[in-house]
Amino acid sequence: MIKIVAKIGEELYKTEIESANNMIISDEPESNGGKDLGFAPKELLASSLAACTCITLRMYANRKGWDLTDIKVEVTFDKDPTENKSKMICTIQLFGDLDNDQKTRLLSIANKCPIHKILTSAIEITTELN
Repeated sequence: MIKIVAKIGEELYKTEIESANNMIISDEPESNGGKDLGFAPKELLASSLAACTCITLRMYANRKGWDLTDIKVEVTFDKDPTENKSKMICTIQLFGDLDNDQKTRLLSIANKCPIHKILTSAIEITTELN
């Protein structure tokens, strides 16, 4: 189980987010009244997909012993109001000495990263007061 604690005080909209061992700051851009001190919440969501995709591809290539030197993942995240649908586009660049079969396999593996699976399956959120 993962436990994350987010805390906000009176400073608009700086939020400290803590895990068991790490801390990051989230904020809103100045255009939304924040001070742009950290990633906005939607950026954190897109970052999770980008980071997980990179890590998953690195793990897979390492297990296979493939010459994958670098991976760059760009995620764009937007809401389409006409369809009332959120859309993420994940664009991957692979660097190294890889043949087309390896690249095709890595693309398939990218779609199996844990965050991709979470975001493309049903999610249940329960919100309660403590």
